[in-house]
Amino acid sequence: MTPRVREILSWYGADNPGVLANMARTLNTGRLAGTGKLVILPVDQGFEHGPARSFAKNPDGYDPYYHASLAVESGCNAYAAPLGFIEAIARDFAGEIPLILKINNSDTLYSSEGPCSAITSSVDDALRLGCTGIGFTIYPGSSFRKQMYEEIAMAAQEAKAAGLLVVIWSYPRGEQLSKEGETAIDVVAYAAQIAAQLGAHFIKVKPPTSHIEQAEAKKVFTEQAIPIAKLSDRTRHVVESCFNGKRVVIFSGGAAKGTQEVLEEVKELAQGGAFGSIMGRNAFQRPKKEAIELLHAVMDTYVGQSL
Repeated sequence: MTPRVREILSWYGADNPGVLANMARTLNTGRLAGTGKLVILPVDQGFEHGPARSFAKNPDGYDPYYHASLAVESGCNAYAAPLGFIEAIARDFAGEIPLILKINNSDTLYSSEGPCSAITSSVDDALRLGCTGIGFTIYPGSSFRKQMYEEIAMAAQEAKAAGLLVVIWSYPRGEQLSKEGETAIDVVAYAAQIAAQLGAHFIKVKPPTSHIEQAEAKKVFTEQAIPIAKLSDRTRHVVESCFNGKRVVIFSGGAAKGTQEVLEEVKELAQGGAFGSIMGRNAFQRPKKEAIELLHAVMDTYVGQSL
């Protein structure tokens, strides 16, 4: 147990030893073990976007085993996925890497007045499969946001009682937010704060842009001269918004992009104090050797090794 991991665990004083042990296991796994930094491989895209959009670019990805082996071989801290993918690999990878069961999911086959994910698995499933934690997506800004807040409040209470850590994907989206507003600095920071207030141990948000969506927030950003010109500045503000940096905040890799673009973004995130990345498509849509090289470069960037 490194001093940095002990420091992070000290921020979660309300949690029982089971939760702290699972958090420590996640922080002490892989190439970044003990550094307080995290790189997690999430593969929920098959459910969220469909198989062709997710896996046709690298057909090995149709096989759940491919993703778990990629997470292990690259030295990720954890692997996150919905029930089907976790069930397919849990026995073969038992004890090899922390597993995070994504217990709610949505699809793109139907559009309603507001985004909302369905509960697709449970805390009992996570325990049965040997997972260290559960994952849950909320959509601040959605007309269904209150339903999702209530669902994660209940699921988090159950998970914590069972000794599991809670990871919240917080993605602003809804009728009253512009497309640009979904990744606006004020909105992303607000979404991260909401996840922290809902009791998340780890919080996942998208890298924010310099756009400010809310007029009232814009006044404060201007009056207080909050720097937002660079991604590192914006990252710092998001981390600060999560209890002054005392909650683990990790950033999504987003849409597929070139290697250099990924690494430039990660460098800015690292400089801004991000705890790490949760990177899916930018990793698993590449051939395994290339994906491992990219994930290693991302990990090295987070621990300050300039490449």
